[in-house]
Amino acid sequence: MRAFPVSLPSGARYWTVLDEDLVVVAVADGFLRHVRFGRDGAESTTKSYANSIALFLRWCARTGRSWQEGAEQLALFMTWLTYAGQSASGAETATAVVLAGPGGVPARGARRVNGVLTAVRAMVVHAVAAGQAGGQLLPLLYEVADDRDLPEAARDSDGRMSWRMRARHRLHEPQRPVGRASDADIVAVLRACRSARDRLIVLLMARAGLRRGEVCGLRRSDVHLLADSAALGCEVARAHLHVLRREDNPNGAWAKSRRQRSVPLDFLTVQAFDTYVVERMSVPRAADGDFVLVNLFRAPFGAPMRPDAIGDLLAAASRRAGLAPELRPHQLRHAFGSNAADAGCGIDVVADLLGHASVSSAQVYLHPDPARLRAAVDLAPSPRQQVGVTR
Repeated sequence: MRAFPVSLPSGARYWTVLDEDLVVVAVADGFLRHVRFGRDGAESTTKSYANSIALFLRWCARTGRSWQEGAEQLALFMTWLTYAGQSASGAETATAVVLAGPGGVPARGARRVNGVLTAVRAMVVHAVAAGQAGGQLLPLLYEVADDRDLPEAARDSDGRMSWRMRARHRLHEPQRPVGRASDADIVAVLRACRSARDRLIVLLMARAGLRRGEVCGLRRSDVHLLADSAALGCEVARAHLHVLRREDNPNGAWAKSRRQRSVPLDFLTVQAFDTYVVERMSVPRAADGDFVLVNLFRAPFGAPMRPDAIGDLLAAASRRAGLAPELRPHQLRHAFGSNAADAGCGIDVVADLLGHASVSSAQVYLHPDPARLRAAVDLAPSPRQQVGVTR
């Protein structure tokens, strides 16, 4: 069982799952096509789901179970998934491998295991809805639960308790501060950038929270730098940009969120835009074109930048700045979300700025930087100060 990309005659792409005979697995393919075209999901989402489902179907095949029987024994799959490393769970492994199981060193963390289980449950639910499996599978995967474990912003607004379906199989994920770039690292990378374009890219992620696919998908018409954009038919005040999902980007850029959002821009980012425009105009073949970020220093000149190039330029700038490990694009986005939360923005504001579909997705940013925790303690007045004792 392995994940495999599919290109349709229309040019649209999604990922599916093939069995050992390179035949499409119908139950997986039906679900993945639904995610891509029925729910307008991103190609990258189907890739992630396909790799997760391939692991599940691989375990079913190697243990002599049908996928329906595997769904009934999801706890056993969890154990295998946790302790089976690449040598045991890889597509090239031809024979069964005896595992140490609980007590051994886990091969996958809780977050990865939970991500795989989410994909498997979604496939089973789709199969039940499509008549490919019986409804008796659903109570084995979900239980009825209340909303008391959800963040306050995600609960019922009138204070009444509401009910939802909660997954039965899930590992506990320890809460930890999100992996973010520090302010000092961001400044170091900005200083190590060799062009105005690269500095703008860093600022769009670190000061506006854009994903790399959103950065590469920006069109000129999405950027409004005037104090009043009413003449452009836009009612949003002051400098900002719009993040839109488009499926016709030739560079493969993709906005993850289906919902359009506007992101305010600060003076530093606006200034970076102005400097970049001057730099871009100096390259005749790059002066035209609708994409904001284009190739300026290598062929094909003027072509829109690909998302993979963002990671490469950030890695190169990190090496020049002497940073180890190298910064990743998502760490800059995390820095923006963390800084917004540290500045006192509510979780709903952070979620909206970052384009999260669920408020709970922004909850990870509510863990402030340790240095700011120390500063907060230092700012709190001591009992001696409160009673007016000076010595």
